[in-house]
Amino acid sequence: MDAHSYNAALTELRTVRDRIKKARAELAKLEADRDQRISRLAAYDKAKAERIAPAAGMSVANIVALVPALAPDDLAAPRQAPEPVTSPETDFDGTAQQQAAAPAMNGAQSQPVAPPPQISTAPAGATPESAAPTAPRTLPSLPEGEAGDAWFTHTANLASTRPNFTQQARSTVFLDTTSGVLVHRHQTHHLDLGRRTAADVLTAVFHTVPDGVERIYITAGDPWHRDADRYPYLRDAVTAWLNAPTPGWRTDTGRGRDRMAGHFVHARNPVGRYQSDDGKTHVEIRSVGEWFDLGTNDTPATVRDAFVLLWQALRRHWSDAVLMGSPSQTGRDLWTRTIPARGQHADGFPVLSEELRGLLHATAGQGRNELITPPRVPEQLPALVEYDRTFAYAKHTWKSPVGAPRRITAATFASWSEKEQIRALYGCGHWHVRVTVPDTWNHVGLLPAPAPGDRAWHYPAAPGTTFTTWAGGPELHTALTNPLQPWKIEILDGILWDDGKPLDDWAKKLKDTWTNLTTQAQIHGDPGQARAAHLASRAVRAILLYGIGSFAQRPRMVTGTTPRALERDVPPDAEIVGFDDQQITWQRPTGFSRDPNAHPEWAAAIWSGARAALLSQRHRDDDTYAGALHTMPGTVIAFRTDALYLTQPQNWPYHHQPGDYLLRGHLTGPHPPPPTQEELHALRDARRAPHPPRQEARCRP
Repeated sequence: MDAHSYNAALTELRTVRDRIKKARAELAKLEADRDQRISRLAAYDKAKAERIAPAAGMSVANIVALVPALAPDDLAAPRQAPEPVTSPETDFDGTAQQQAAAPAMNGAQSQPVAPPPQISTAPAGATPESAAPTAPRTLPSLPEGEAGDAWFTHTANLASTRPNFTQQARSTVFLDTTSGVLVHRHQTHHLDLGRRTAADVLTAVFHTVPDGVERIYITAGDPWHRDADRYPYLRDAVTAWLNAPTPGWRTDTGRGRDRMAGHFVHARNPVGRYQSDDGKTHVEIRSVGEWFDLGTNDTPATVRDAFVLLWQALRRHWSDAVLMGSPSQTGRDLWTRTIPARGQHADGFPVLSEELRGLLHATAGQGRNELITPPRVPEQLPALVEYDRTFAYAKHTWKSPVGAPRRITAATFASWSEKEQIRALYGCGHWHVRVTVPDTWNHVGLLPAPAPGDRAWHYPAAPGTTFTTWAGGPELHTALTNPLQPWKIEILDGILWDDGKPLDDWAKKLKDTWTNLTTQAQIHGDPGQARAAHLASRAVRAILLYGIGSFAQRPRMVTGTTPRALERDVPPDAEIVGFDDQQITWQRPTGFSRDPNAHPEWAAAIWSGARAALLSQRHRDDDTYAGALHTMPGTVIAFRTDALYLTQPQNWPYHHQPGDYLLRGHLTGPHPPPPTQEELHALRDARRAPHPPRQEARCRP
């Protein structure tokens, strides 16, 4: 670019700036006009927010915020916002991953600690202190007396049981929407995808494979992002792509045992569900990013081979294994086929009351994601070193809660001996506690606390800080027996289960499958098949990760569309997320379903164990420890679900086993600390040390 073109470009940029300014001014005028019209409509004595909202293209909540007098009765009480899902399916939801070894907390009891653990109890009837003005989010607690005791039941006639049917495989194709290459079984085709709309994809695929296709995996191209520059957020672009007109097709309404219907809007891994106008053909358009999580530039043939290898490897353990649409669906289906047919638990695993499930949803966080900035770390980092826990969550599936939950009040806990208290905190429990950081503490925070925001968590570390939170047994055990200094824990209330192994058989089979595939990736002489085996091992990780997350069963969010002419049919509690001349797109929460496989207590226990292992994990065979608390103060830069970012390399053992800390990258310094998670990720991706496939079998959130 020369000086002339540079000056010309500046002139054009100023023109764009002025057009933006005018457009914003015009938008402000239109919004003011809209608000005035809404206020005038509200003067009508029969005006309803649910009628005005779709006409204004706003949610009911926004209408009520503008005109409080329009608040419907069912919106008078504040609602808790649902937690953003981490699984590729809204219908389930999740996170997670990781040979049957002792848990991460094993051996922590033998660590030398100076003073004894400081466990105390709150007086009967005590309640947590009020939230500070800067931390408006207060976690829910168990109601006092009989009202709270009534929560400690199972939902009637709802339990996880072994299925008595065989899943049916779906006809599947693999499509690269950039090159137009389609792989169907052992055949390769080249398609003209036009503008890469959903209609173009469906037309081209069904013209090429007329016998019928039930699932289309997009291996590359991300067609739902083709107009991303027209929208402020990727999610908006995805919504528009999914809901664009598809002549001859309409949004699927579900069928048979697979009751999932409607599109799933996700910024990077959406699911489009369509059915033909005659209702005879049902098809999904999905992303392979759900399975491999890092994206892939591999050919559709390599991705197809990865799915074949995955299916063959799973069949060694499950004779009726079928790969379903997503890892979460596949994981849960495989787990149900490990439920005992005889003996204990042959009748299944009962589902908790909806009240306890809601409490766990609100108080049991997932992976720890924290960026630590100066002055808690140096202004110039001598290095940035990444350690990633291999197949991490598989390390924490050996023990899970079973049986009827018991309420452990502060008074009950206080009546126990010290031995009984320690045994309870090391067991399968979820505890409401008041925590005090020691006055001389100089390391990272140990326990999650509610931060401002709908589902935000932070980890207080300032000496003398007191906060109230909920935490699992592994984290409390770490706080009380850590190698530096025990924290003060005051028990306010708790939920305690018996120890069981409902996930152990399932996880062992998945770990064996993962080991088999990673070994193939190491030794296979064909680079293409080695790559396919590596991808298949990544898919096993996703099955465990999202399978565990799916047990959490978050409240569902349903997305739907309504013709503009029928806008009064938009559900009154729906949020308008988009509209055009033909239809309105909306979404609404539907709460908890009667899901027989909803076990948030299992997901919460695994997440707690994984967070604790980021702090301290014993390696029995090496008689050593790893984790953040075994580093020098001020050297921990960040936590990322199953990864640690440090300023110094560590001599931690790595034996390619689930939970082991793998050195993933080393950036030499000096370097300023990354101010945001995004910049941390950019540094991570740019400077990761290359490793052979056998060492890349790791977890990544």
